[in-house]
Amino acid sequence: MRLSICLSLGCATLLSTALPASAQSQVSISGLLDAGVFRSFDKTSELGTIQRSNLAIAGTEDLGGGLKATFRLSTRFDLDTGLTEDFGKKPFWHDESTVGLQGGFGHVRIGRALSAMWSQDWQFDPWANFNRISSPAWYQWHYLTPTDRASNNGFAEYGRMANGIFYDSPTVAGFTLHLSGSPERTEATGHQGRGYSASLNYDQGALAGMLAFERNGSGDKDTFVAGKYRFGAAAVMAAYDYSRTADGVSKARAATLGATYQVGATTFKAGYGRQRLSGSGDQTNHFYSLGADYALSKRTTLYASLGRKSYERGADSGTAFGVGVSHAF
Repeated sequence: MRLSICLSLGCATLLSTALPASAQSQVSISGLLDAGVFRSFDKTSELGTIQRSNLAIAGTEDLGGGLKATFRLSTRFDLDTGLTEDFGKKPFWHDESTVGLQGGFGHVRIGRALSAMWSQDWQFDPWANFNRISSPAWYQWHYLTPTDRASNNGFAEYGRMANGIFYDSPTVAGFTLHLSGSPERTEATGHQGRGYSASLNYDQGALAGMLAFERNGSGDKDTFVAGKYRFGAAAVMAAYDYSRTADGVSKARAATLGATYQVGATTFKAGYGRQRLSGSGDQTNHFYSLGADYALSKRTTLYASLGRKSYERGADSGTAFGVGVSHAF
């Protein structure tokens, strides 16, 4: 009897000690599920992902004094097959795998994540650089500058930096600074130096803007500038991207325009992009797109997308269209 009382008291003491600590930690599961039926630019009828499905586990721990520990693990997958995105090519935690510290100084993370430029550019495309049918950004931005040419098991990665250090500053008078870089040299053939990226952003009132530069470990470079103006239920945006290979032979210049207009639960979208490729074969490409999102709730959206490629090389031209549903959780 006395032993059982002592055990009970011991358990109560341990619980009272553990509860405050656990109350200071938060772990969340979130993501986006997306699927649709569409006709791709190569005239193939498909059922699958039009946008990107993902699953993320993230957490914070309050360390006191305004300091927090953070982590995020996120993977992307194809909802129609259940396979991870580009199965066999990309790592399982393709989207992000970081741990960091956050405080009055900003947020510092280490691991794999979107580079400074890629983590911010989506704000200046009506489809957030996230729609394989309608997004001009998807097809024309950063054309010659993968963030790393071999980090996906030897395949190129557009967007994410592996072995990286990432910094996001606090907001000061509407301005934020975003930096990323890797202390490691990639050993893959053709790589030289270390990759880095920087983005200066402004977002206050009706105006938003961005100026960014990125250099990958192979020496390819990208300069990106964009702006957005919001008025009432509408927004207009424009962006200019200039990417070039390390040897200076190939260059790609892209200018895109976009607009959104919200009427009740429906958001209408329109986009246009003009891309000029020079170097090993000059070419001018045009991209036209329309779309509409209908919000069934704060988390569930029905959408329709239309895109038209008009390329100088006729074989690359085509029209794609489709409808889909997405659910955020």
